[in-house]
Amino acid sequence: MLTIVIIAIVVALLFDFLNGMNDAANSIATIVSTRVLSPTAAVLWAAFWNFAAFFIFGVHVANTIGKGIVDPNVVNPYIILSALSGSVIWVYACTKLGMPISVSHALIGGLIGPVWFTHGTSALIGTGILKIGIFIVLSPLIGSILGFIMMAITLFIHKNKHPLKVEKRFKVMQLFSSAIFSLGHGGNDAQKTMGIIAMLLFSVAGSNEFIAKYLYEPGVGFHVPLWITITCYSVIALGTITGGWKVIRTLGDGLAKLKPVQGFCAETAGALTLIGTALTGIPVSTTHTITGSIIGVGMTKGVATVKWATAKNIVGAWIFTIPASLLISGLIYVVIEAILVLP
Repeated sequence: MLTIVIIAIVVALLFDFLNGMNDAANSIATIVSTRVLSPTAAVLWAAFWNFAAFFIFGVHVANTIGKGIVDPNVVNPYIILSALSGSVIWVYACTKLGMPISVSHALIGGLIGPVWFTHGTSALIGTGILKIGIFIVLSPLIGSILGFIMMAITLFIHKNKHPLKVEKRFKVMQLFSSAIFSLGHGGNDAQKTMGIIAMLLFSVAGSNEFIAKYLYEPGVGFHVPLWITITCYSVIALGTITGGWKVIRTLGDGLAKLKPVQGFCAETAGALTLIGTALTGIPVSTTHTITGSIIGVGMTKGVATVKWATAKNIVGAWIFTIPASLLISGLIYVVIEAILVLP
């Protein structure tokens, strides 16, 4: 059993790494497309602020993942391993294809699949899943509205200013907005892996002496140990450094052409949405949020300036993410169950 737990933790950290790799685009797409930083400098900047979130945010999102989607009492290491494997397969495939999907929702679908296949709907926590489902719609909508409002206000304030002076000012300000967005990304997304690892250890700590002694204290209820927090923030930062370059190009130039002022408004709108949801424990998609923000900013120049064909492809990937990862992880668990004859 200890071997399976260790394998599952390794796969969880691989998922965390791919999360940073795919979602690097969310943090740096605008700052790269506006030429404020080079791609290499941008990913290093984003990775630093991803890790800095460790010192600012609690573990509200991790708690939601760990005990707000499925009943943690029915979870076992094989369910977690199946959930992570299904999520990793979907995220890796979409990253290779350059599709900026929701890594968060891949994990959520991956977790639901094995539990639903083996325990039915009674082991699913409907209120938590409903809240996530609502914010699949709300997070890009909020980002879009905030992005539109911020851009409209900024245009009004600077309407009589020289364009070159405005651009120079916002190149500096975009460094700040990118940092804040990366903080929100780290604070929201790293916590999802924390929650899944904590759930895994919670399920076995009472029956394994080594885990109970060194990794997870049993008998005190569900919690997220400090070592999990530090590790997950570190790994997502490393993933961000590698960068999913195809995804970065899709978001950076595929939705709307951005200048520093527009990049600043999009990142700030996305950051406000992410930080608000992280503090309230709602696991939202950074991809959904920044995409909505970019579209909102682009619409201030007219609906026709947004590349709706690209947006349509991105939304299609969003729609399929939870069902696809749910099905893949569920089938993986069925195969494991058949091979090992699990109870």
